[in-house]
Amino acid sequence: MTSVEEERSRKGKRARQEERPRVLLAGASRRWVRLLPWGVAFLLFVALLPTTIQVLTADYGLNGGMASGLAVAQTAPLLLAIVRPLRAWYVIFVADMGGALVLLTVDFEERLLWPFPPMEIVGYVSLCLALGLREPRRTLLVVWLATAAAGVGLEFVTPHGTGGNSPLLIILSGVALVLGAALRERSEVQRRLVEQETISEAERGRRTLLEERARIARELHDVVAHHMSVITVQADTAAYRLQGLPPDVREEFASVAATARQSLGEMRRLLGVLRNEEAHGELAPQPGLTQIGQLAEATARAGVPVEFTPCDADVPEAEALAAYRIVQEALANVVRHAPGAPTRVSVSVSGVGSGAGPEDGERLTVLVVNGPPPVPPAAPLEVGGTGHGLVGMRERVRILGGTLDAGPLPDGGFRVAAQIPLTERDFT
Repeated sequence: MTSVEEERSRKGKRARQEERPRVLLAGASRRWVRLLPWGVAFLLFVALLPTTIQVLTADYGLNGGMASGLAVAQTAPLLLAIVRPLRAWYVIFVADMGGALVLLTVDFEERLLWPFPPMEIVGYVSLCLALGLREPRRTLLVVWLATAAAGVGLEFVTPHGTGGNSPLLIILSGVALVLGAALRERSEVQRRLVEQETISEAERGRRTLLEERARIARELHDVVAHHMSVITVQADTAAYRLQGLPPDVREEFASVAATARQSLGEMRRLLGVLRNEEAHGELAPQPGLTQIGQLAEATARAGVPVEFTPCDADVPEAEALAAYRIVQEALANVVRHAPGAPTRVSVSVSGVGSGAGPEDGERLTVLVVNGPPPVPPAAPLEVGGTGHGLVGMRERVRILGGTLDAGPLPDGGFRVAAQIPLTERDFT
């Protein structure tokens, strides 16, 4: 199936779903709320059907067949109102108006209500409430105007020379329509608010991710720029440091220096795009493995006992910077979420001397493990990966082709473990 056919199929499926009738309160989160309309409609039908037949035959004097027909027409559509309330209103409206005209053919007592007996008012008002929960304002206005017009028209043929109860039905139906519309609009506002909060949360997560990527790119720029500067200087000074170089070799070194300078210029322009107005250039060198011990000491002074196992290997700058930032963010999370918890920090290199290149499995392992805090924290540990710190850790490890495992421990502690493949073999 082609992409065009798939898109047409999806559009057709969405159209069929939109045409399919939707049950009242089907979007409620609780099951009992979704079942409530069915229960109410069933109870109204079971209660009103025999009551209507009994009242129309015993009190108003209609024959059994006519009373049964009117009762079914006035009550059975209440079950349809759960799915299609407007169609149910068409049937009940005609049945109620027809029933009022049929009552004019019999001689009933003056004390009895006309044109709408009490059970008809109950069913009609309940139907108006269902209409308010489903239909737009314009439809509700048309329904109420039709009800008012029919009620006023029936007042001109009132038997016994007294006024009927049409004004009561007009008022109650209007109240039910307004109440149902208000509940529907309130639910719609809440639904849109939840959707907007979901969208805002997704946008915040995306913005955090982009900010972290830009910050990582700026830091990696400093690392790469250092190496490019060294290449430029070495290429420019080769003709003065090395005696007796052939002319073609001198031209080669000059070409290397020019290419390196051009690359530095392009990197600076890229950095200008990534740097926002608040981000200023860093003048201090980027930290590495040797500064991790200072992080551990500073964290210990903040009240978190830290056991640090250093690494003496000569690790490339990009990987060393990533290790430093991972430990920095992990220790910051310990201070925030588990103050006072004993913490173990270790940085090590595995696979040294196992082969001739980085493809042989040399990896930098960064491990930060803390136990449960002495006092339970007020907020839960950050386990969902949506925090600013964990986003930065994952992005750094992902950019360098490594893996990160972060999550809670059974004893209530937290573990951060990163595996970063090394790109060089300058180990001592």
